[in-house]
Amino acid sequence: MSEPTGAARRRGPFQVGDQVQLTDPKGRHYTFTLQAGNQFHTHKGAFPHDELIGAPEGTVVRTTGNVPYLALRPLLPDYVLSMPRGAAVIYPKDAGQILAMADIFAGARVVEAGVGSGALSTYLLRAVGDTGMLASYERREDFADIARGNVERYFGGPHPAWKLTVGDLQDNLVETDVDRVILDMLAPWECLDVASEALVPGGLICCYVATTTQMSRTVEALREHGTFTEPQAWETMVRTWHLEGLAVRPDHRMIGHTGFLLTARRLADGVEPPLRRRRPAKGAYGEDYDAAEPELTLAERAAVRKAQREAAAHDARELG
Repeated sequence: MSEPTGAARRRGPFQVGDQVQLTDPKGRHYTFTLQAGNQFHTHKGAFPHDELIGAPEGTVVRTTGNVPYLALRPLLPDYVLSMPRGAAVIYPKDAGQILAMADIFAGARVVEAGVGSGALSTYLLRAVGDTGMLASYERREDFADIARGNVERYFGGPHPAWKLTVGDLQDNLVETDVDRVILDMLAPWECLDVASEALVPGGLICCYVATTTQMSRTVEALREHGTFTEPQAWETMVRTWHLEGLAVRPDHRMIGHTGFLLTARRLADGVEPPLRRRRPAKGAYGEDYDAAEPELTLAERAAVRKAQREAAAHDARELG
């Protein structure tokens, strides 16, 4: 039985072409690719790559300046933070949340829009495996080229489950019977129609947005669309700790807000979303929201709000 794509590059002695992460005595990282005959240079001296080729992970090498460096293969979180970028990457803390909360499983059929530098694509490909499918869509060709290089560098070549398309998701999506749709873009609400058509009943949509206004608009669009369950939204923050003898305390710096994640499930065709019983706070929907109609469905409420907005705009024009 053959190993999954890229697995052989994650274990065993160092080989030519492997990514190596060096850690100096101050905890700083340096990442490079092993090449026979090359040398690694720092202001603390140099050492030949050949000294690592064939050596096990966890080896300590010393430069000509007698400075020790610990050599390990970079973990995927290390790799995505050090790889070349065209666009900002999704941080490991958010990628981990997407894999877990969007329930990305081996063999899943996933559509991703907004590839950026390929960080999330790499995580998704490891999760779906060779038997799954990841169809990625990126509007900018230069970003797509960078993403392709980063993904192939990590796996050691093209991944059999990956298809990368340059273009808008709305105009180019051809995949059907999709299990998951991941949207990392400025206006994910513009893609809800095609995402809904592609998803299987019970499938999941996950949106990554940066601001509260984007989050609010995406949530309302999901509610008004009528084919999704009530969306859930959250963010994650990571705080590391200082560990030195009895001096155990939180670090002064942390990875705070990077983005919001929203998820919703695809309803079966023809099924109306269950009525939300939670009464919203007064003024949550502005002056045009009618809280006196608690038994209206989400679609009916959306129609009422739309009619009220149009009436208010008409009155304003008449008065003007």
